[in-house]
Amino acid sequence: MSLLALTPAETKARLVELGAKPFHAKVLRTAVFEKGCRDYDELTSLPAGLRRQLAEKLPLFSGTETLRTVASDGTTKLLITFPGTDTKPPASIETVWIPSRRSGRGATLCVSTQVGCPVACPFCASGRLGLERNLSRAEILEEFLRGASIGPLARVVVMGIGEPLLNQAELLPALEVVHDELGIGARKITVSTVGFPERLHKLARSREGGPRFQLAISLHSPFDEERAELVPAMSKVPIEDVLEAGDDWFRQTGREITYEYVLLGGVNDTEKHALELARRLRGRRATVNLIPYNPVEGDRYERPDKMHVNAFADDLCDNGVVATIRWSRGLEADAACGQLRLTSNSRA
Repeated sequence: MSLLALTPAETKARLVELGAKPFHAKVLRTAVFEKGCRDYDELTSLPAGLRRQLAEKLPLFSGTETLRTVASDGTTKLLITFPGTDTKPPASIETVWIPSRRSGRGATLCVSTQVGCPVACPFCASGRLGLERNLSRAEILEEFLRGASIGPLARVVVMGIGEPLLNQAELLPALEVVHDELGIGARKITVSTVGFPERLHKLARSREGGPRFQLAISLHSPFDEERAELVPAMSKVPIEDVLEAGDDWFRQTGREITYEYVLLGGVNDTEKHALELARRLRGRRATVNLIPYNPVEGDRYERPDKMHVNAFADDLCDNGVVATIRWSRGLEADAACGQLRLTSNSRA
């Protein structure tokens, strides 16, 4: 078991078992989460004997960074491999650190929540091999700490491999630690989902004021039949049900929804699509984030050119819908949106 598997109260109890004083738990967690300590030998504020015991009996991390890929723009993708146990095989996931275009602004970290993905969007590499298992709270937190070791974090997005709402039991406690101990505010944390309505309704009411994060819902089409093809896991869920769950989220939390929309050249980027999307969203407290498709080897899809992307955005804005465009970074490192995949050193 690693330190990251323990709550603050559990950390205190474990350290007392090892002969430490109760206040040593606070010293330890402050050093790890706030000050960036990644080696017990650096923790000279703790007794040497305790540091030796911690290194042997309560390691900081359970995984290993097995590959690091850096794109020309500084975007850094980490491949983290977690060992197997009696109940689960070894597994690898990807985490991406994305530097700001403005110096001194801190980076965005994109983290995964599952090993593989059950949603199986045909334009996304993450679900090609299906779902192996959920990540644990400790494994999710390890992504955050390894990312923070690359450089300061200004924002985090739970948009990596996996569907976050299908692993709430492990994700939500991890995000509480990110908020309370890593010090990243709720408005700087975004969770992206395909929008399971029942789960969203319950989640919006899960704590007073709502969960400590912003919500993004991947839509990808304003037409039910087409969305069923592009987001197979939602094939039986009407778009209007998803939008109503988004409206409910805003009513309960006061936080606007971002609807993500991957633009696939010649598929869902027509004027007809833009006008129907505007019709569905007009009057709702929401923003559309347009993401031009990022190429994935073997896919039949194409990225639309800049003229088509801008025209789509203009059609939305002209019809009363706020729209932004996100040109993803880290393309040549396969670190952009939709390019992350279940992988290991021996298979790509």
